[in-house]
Amino acid sequence: MTAADARPLPQRLILPMFGILLASYVINAMDRQIFPLIAADVRKEYGFSLADTGLLSTIFTLGMALAGWPTGYLLARFSRKTVLQIGIAIFSAGTLLTAFATSMADMLVYRAATGIGEAMQLTALIAIATTAFVGARAVAVGAVNASFGIGAMVGRLLANHALAAYGNWRGPIILFGAIGFVAMVVIAIVVRPSLTELRGRADGAQLEGGAATLMNRNTVILTVLSVIGGFIIYGYLGMYPVFLREQLHFTLADTGLVMSIYGVGVLCSLIGGWLGDRFSPRAVLGLAFLGAAVLGYLLFSAAQSFATQALLSFCWGFIVSGTIYVNLAALHVKAVVAPLAGRASGVFVTSLYGAAALAGYLIGFLASLAGWSHAGLIQITVLSGLGLLLSLVLQPGLMSVRKA
Repeated sequence: MTAADARPLPQRLILPMFGILLASYVINAMDRQIFPLIAADVRKEYGFSLADTGLLSTIFTLGMALAGWPTGYLLARFSRKTVLQIGIAIFSAGTLLTAFATSMADMLVYRAATGIGEAMQLTALIAIATTAFVGARAVAVGAVNASFGIGAMVGRLLANHALAAYGNWRGPIILFGAIGFVAMVVIAIVVRPSLTELRGRADGAQLEGGAATLMNRNTVILTVLSVIGGFIIYGYLGMYPVFLREQLHFTLADTGLVMSIYGVGVLCSLIGGWLGDRFSPRAVLGLAFLGAAVLGYLLFSAAQSFATQALLSFCWGFIVSGTIYVNLAALHVKAVVAPLAGRASGVFVTSLYGAAALAGYLIGFLASLAGWSHAGLIQITVLSGLGLLLSLVLQPGLMSVRKA
């Protein structure tokens, strides 16, 4: 780091530079939307089975789970900016190589690689956000999650236009993968280490409290809560569209619209983060898990109409993705001292996405065994109830806070 890089960053530059980092995550989200849209074309060309296609669509979560914890250790040894850029490079390369895959085996590798890259980028970005904005750490994580929601919505539109323009599924893959490398160059030139790194910053000194090791009560509880969060969030994301199509007989267009309305709920992540910064984590997480338990029952057992499912999905986006996900990520960092922020973020990513890799399979298995109503009751409502109870035994007094 040069002397210029180590100088405190002027306030007028903090938000624009952070905005560039968020824009790189918007690109990530745009890339993430490509494969589900082209999956039918890929399946037709390669002759993949439906199960194989489903595996290709979700294998990235396994890559994220495997890479989250090691990335935390990388952040303790290398600059956050470097780790973030390497993550973007791996994600973008995996996306590009998907267009040139010759078989199921190598395409699986490329799709899993995108998850590894995304885990590195997300882990570094959470660490950067929570130390750049020490007075509003959950809001900062909320901005990260909201940017993914923006990319998810914009990505669908751009992907459709790109498919029409290129005439085949490879064109959008190559285009979106290439944009990631452009983002790397912009970050390298514009974003200063004085924003991304702890060295040369006073932010860590503005905090007091927090455990000096990851083996502490709050982190252990938060890790279990993150596993629960992975099962309920990706149980919904992985199989809820199938439930709408096969159980409620929604059209493809109506199903897509309901999921877009869920995405609007995710855009409320800033509000979910604000709640987490202002009120006790016991209250915020406890009430959010209670809300998830009720929503799980209503979504899979009670609601039948399009309007009701759309309203419930908006609430799910806000309460579960916009509040539970955001505050779990922020609280992992708050539970420890500032130098452990990167490793704490890695624990969050590995625990949540490790469960996510199995969530779709589990709820599908339960639905085939006992029906959708019981599947939602067990995986969403019961697990959310457990999350509520565990939230109540967190110890907020042991977490790091900004000095008065």
